[in-house]
Amino acid sequence: MRILVVSDTHRDSFALRAAILKQPRAEVVIHLGDGAEEAEQARNSFRRKMFLMVRGNCDLGSTLPVEGLTRLGGKNIFYTHGYTYNVKYGMYDVVSAARSQKADVLLFGHTHEALTEYRDGLYLMNPGSLHGSYGTYGILDITPAGIVTNILRV
Repeated sequence: MRILVVSDTHRDSFALRAAILKQPRAEVVIHLGDGAEEAEQARNSFRRKMFLMVRGNCDLGSTLPVEGLTRLGGKNIFYTHGYTYNVKYGMYDVVSAARSQKADVLLFGHTHEALTEYRDGLYLMNPGSLHGSYGTYGILDITPAGIVTNILRV
């Protein structure tokens, strides 16, 4: 199963659409906030894909949740924008939250800095910011052989 992970699109619907089109094998799109409006538009345009979304600190007025937990490809995925866990100042709180949820994968945004890491049984990914000409997004592949994370440019 391929999952497209995006965050911090900041009204750049063009970049979001480009990332979705570049990953036609992605069955699921997870938007990690600060772009709720364009994420909703993309969900309406790409109806065959599953969309999971949370709100970020810039998604004023959004009724989306601040975090989510889902099971995809047999793995538990905890996802959040990250501002409620102060991820700009460290990852202890968000990693602790993911572990308390028994997550296999933690997805978060907010910092605009792409990251993939493995910590004692927990895969971490921040896809960075998809906004602008140097935007990045993440790919999460869940296969019978294991989990692979990658960061790509639009």
